Amino acid sequence: MSISPEVRHFSDRHIGVTTPADIAAMLDRLGYSDIDELVDTAVPAVIRKAEPLDLPPARSEEEILADLRAFAGKNTLKTQMIGQGFYDTHTPPVIRRNVLESPAWYTAYTPYQPEISQGRLEALLNFQTMVSDLTALTVANASMLDESSAAAEAVLLMRRASKAAPTAKAVIDANVFPQTLAVIRGRAAALDFEVEVADLTQGLPEGDIFGIVLQQPASDGSVSDQSDIIAAAKERGAMATVIADLLSLTLIKAPGEQGADVAVGNTQRFGVPLFFGGPHAAYLAIRAGLERSLPGRLVGVSKDAAGRQAYRLALQTREQHIRREKATSNICTAQALLAITASMYAVYHGPAGLKAIAERVHAHARTIAESLRAAGIPLASDSFFDTVVATVAGRADEVIAAAADAGINLRRIDADTVGISTDETTTAAHVAAVAHAFGAKTAPAVAVGDYAFPAELVRESDYLTHPIFNSVRSETQMLRYLRRLADRDLALDRTMIPLGSCTMKLNATAEMEAISWPEFAGIHPYAPEDQTVGWRELIADLEGRLIEITGYDALSIQPNSGATGEYAGLLAIRQFHLSNGDADRTICLIPASAHGTNAASAVLAGLKVVVVKNTETGLIDIEDLDAKIEKHRGELAAIMITYPSTYGVYDADVREVCDKVHAAGGQVYIDGANMNALVGLAQPGKFGGDVSHLNLHKTFAIPHGGGGPGVGPIGVAEHLRPFLPGDATGTYSVADGTPVVSTLFGSAGVLPISYAYIAMMGADGLTQATKTALLSANYIASRLTEHFPVLFTGNAGLVAHECILDLRELTAKSGVTAEDVAKRLIDFGFHAPTLAFPVAGTLMVEPTESEDLHEIERFIEAMIAIRAEIDAVIAGEHELAESPLRRAPHSAETIIAGEWDRAYSREQAAYPVARLRTDKYFPPVDRIDGAFGDRNLVCACPAPEAFE
Repeated sequence: MSISPEVRHFSDRHIGVTTPADIAAMLDRLGYSDIDELVDTAVPAVIRKAEPLDLPPARSEEEILADLRAFAGKNTLKTQMIGQGFYDTHTPPVIRRNVLESPAWYTAYTPYQPEISQGRLEALLNFQTMVSDLTALTVANASMLDESSAAAEAVLLMRRASKAAPTAKAVIDANVFPQTLAVIRGRAAALDFEVEVADLTQGLPEGDIFGIVLQQPASDGSVSDQSDIIAAAKERGAMATVIADLLSLTLIKAPGEQGADVAVGNTQRFGVPLFFGGPHAAYLAIRAGLERSLPGRLVGVSKDAAGRQAYRLALQTREQHIRREKATSNICTAQALLAITASMYAVYHGPAGLKAIAERVHAHARTIAESLRAAGIPLASDSFFDTVVATVAGRADEVIAAAADAGINLRRIDADTVGISTDETTTAAHVAAVAHAFGAKTAPAVAVGDYAFPAELVRESDYLTHPIFNSVRSETQMLRYLRRLADRDLALDRTMIPLGSCTMKLNATAEMEAISWPEFAGIHPYAPEDQTVGWRELIADLEGRLIEITGYDALSIQPNSGATGEYAGLLAIRQFHLSNGDADRTICLIPASAHGTNAASAVLAGLKVVVVKNTETGLIDIEDLDAKIEKHRGELAAIMITYPSTYGVYDADVREVCDKVHAAGGQVYIDGANMNALVGLAQPGKFGGDVSHLNLHKTFAIPHGGGGPGVGPIGVAEHLRPFLPGDATGTYSVADGTPVVSTLFGSAGVLPISYAYIAMMGADGLTQATKTALLSANYIASRLTEHFPVLFTGNAGLVAHECILDLRELTAKSGVTAEDVAKRLIDFGFHAPTLAFPVAGTLMVEPTESEDLHEIERFIEAMIAIRAEIDAVIAGEHELAESPLRRAPHSAETIIAGEWDRAYSREQAAYPVARLRTDKYFPPVDRIDGAFGDRNLVCACPAPEAFE
């Protein structure tokens, strides 16, 4: 029996517009006979790829799952007791199934439209409260990318906030994790400030100091009272950061209680799998007064138009786009999905449960320590939490091999030293096996609640006192809480999210399925190479496919966000120039239309930003480019180009721009954020790029997860290969470049998603997806331009994969803003397009290739209906302040409560088009007052009575 192509080809499930009738109708509207004619007209011939992508044949869903099983089967799953910031944990199944594996959570977008993000914002507020309570610091952000880069961000925060001399140095305790030290040193080298490593148990070194960094527990497992050294630093005008294990803080005196200004760390052991190194949500907490210096996102409490309590991102929600090269940080995404998982782990276990887990972990470590002591084996410290470091005089490899034979991985520090870290999954049998590997007898189990650190370090203060951490215990309660929060949000599982430059496409279930398999999820990032064969083969295969797609010569998968990829790529350029003796090449040209993270990343990489003008048609102003190149010829390091441009246009002169920069000795960085308009049609590595980052969480189907995980690998030309990110542990000589995060492969845990996507789509499917994205964007532009003019177009009036709708003239006539349109779209059941970027007063729309014509028409219908409401304001039928546009969105409570005294009907408010009667989403709150939230900053869970 033959199988129909619709069943056989995954691309027909991924791509939304596939029927000949729908394609013909859309092309007819645009005036083209076939999709290739449209593409040939829109995409400049000068950049086109002549031959099809050279990729293996497309795989079916069943075949790819078998392929992934084969990769997973080549990994060796052992009990992981390596530690070093990564610990095994039990993800409660109710959280795994209903958060990590739930499209309601993983397909959500960053909560820039807070009215439709109240569920995930509450979960992130829980995360902030959890971190703030456990660290005893006033404010915590809504997650960082990983522990090492969070520590580097803390150093930069102290440098900004300290009143020390500009030449002051950072002092890092010698007992921090080596990978963290490597990442901090990389940041410091790029920004040209001094980092000194010192044994801070011996006091502070001489000289001006702006900040110190300590770790608790330290790299050797030791736990100590850090109050005195922190106080000494403050006497010298310096600030103090503590890298703290969050679970240990249920037992150990918190950093804030010891005087720290900042605490950073990882929340991975709160229910998030090892994932071969990531994604994991790091945290950063600060004392009061440092809020304006805080990198990343901060969830705050505000109120809506009806006075109800409501959540939103506080302070500058898109700081990079506001302040650009003056931004606090280049962080644009976080690790929201993983932060939510960690927060729910704390909700599920509560303070008593977390303390019980910590005490059990500690008791197992104490039993191991007693066993080794009894055998005469020296320990690095008698004061520890979960990590015991033993000296075995030349026997390290022997001990580690014996443990591995028993199915346990230990940490090899050097030929004489072995580390053992216990965790939530450790059992008495593991303890006995470890003792046996050392040639020791197992000591009697140590009593839970008896601590191996000084009494003055035992935590006495309360934490997690908010009812949310003390009221959800049964699985039934947890299930309903997760469902209640998910129902408050709009994610891709309910509606098209037509965000320009964000590519909210299908994240297919077959792509997602493998990431939680134990053979992938249970591997430690520092496990021996012979245990990670499957991971490395999958990653090498994925890298090869991405190299073919981009046209580059080499690729690093390490950067764990798009902004981190930008930073890594610019560091490669900077280090290339330095290797050639061109230390003066520090100028980075950036078009005015570029993503704000471009400028912020350039500054972090030690470059100086010079802005190049754009023309009124959205192209790079060649005359201004020539002038800037001539002015800075001897200093020119690079130009950063987003292609297609952030204006949604293919610049036909992109090769000319690249050639001009190369002729002046500069390098070309092509931002790959809009790669969804290039795959299969053009390769940035072939039309002038020296380096590009890719957003695997955009073009290559890793879901956004409410604002992370992200993966931002960089592809480079051959001459930049040596400057790809190196290994932060120093174990593998992969490149000479600066490591940007703590693990060689970054957020490896989500790479099977992109691997599966590319493998199932195949060359033809990937190319067809790009063509369909162009078709859908141009169809929307054509249908809506008479209602909302399209701001920028390219050849023959066509756009790329996104279009910008210009509301500025309508705003001048009516007072209705782009934000009003964004909020009114919520009443139609849509997430808004990108608001006010890259041009204020506009909306940028990207339908992606995954949306079908019915959903596209539903969006068009909503926008046309909104235009009619704007016309009613212009005609004087409604005062703007009393119009459904300005009073949008409308919650169910507002619709049904009391007497209706508005100038428009309840029906127009709730059901502006007929189809909403069969499927209606009501936002849980009305429009949120952002200014109130900033004036009255509250960024932890408010007391229940605040909602009364």
